[in-house]
Amino acid sequence: MTMTVRRTGAVRWPAVRPWLGVAVRLGLATVWLVAGGAKVGDLAASGRAVNAYQVLPYDAATVVGAALPFVELALGLLLLVGLATRLAAGVSAALLVVFVAGIVSAWSRGLAIDCGCFGSGGQLAAGQTPSYLPEILRDLGFLALAGFLLIWPRTPVSVDGWLAGASVEDEDE
Repeated sequence: MTMTVRRTGAVRWPAVRPWLGVAVRLGLATVWLVAGGAKVGDLAASGRAVNAYQVLPYDAATVVGAALPFVELALGLLLLVGLATRLAAGVSAALLVVFVAGIVSAWSRGLAIDCGCFGSGGQLAAGQTPSYLPEILRDLGFLALAGFLLIWPRTPVSVDGWLAGASVEDEDE
């Protein structure tokens, strides 16, 4: 790997950005694969976690809860191979905005729930304190990763880059 270096010794953004994009894409893929994988084994628990937010009717919450792990796994796989990266990043961003809004809503309404982000969630036991702020900040960090991929979706070592046939450095010039 050759990096373009200015006379001052600083690495240029066009040389670093594609490889940073690989790290961002694989990091967000890992998030979705872990989140979906943790839920796919118990779809009923995932439905209960969505229902705990008290924003959907019970039947709708169970359907959303059952579908969500498969959506997360699909996003993770698309990002892992770098296929339809901008679309996967856009859907990721939309989901993350919904997740943040849901957590903020639960917090503002005084609900004591586990977000269910990485496994079973739902009502917390009496005396347990929810950790909403760290969950919101974490999801905002993931949203920043998705935003990066919305702007710069093509990365090395990806199907998108291979199908485009052009160097990802061409995007910055």
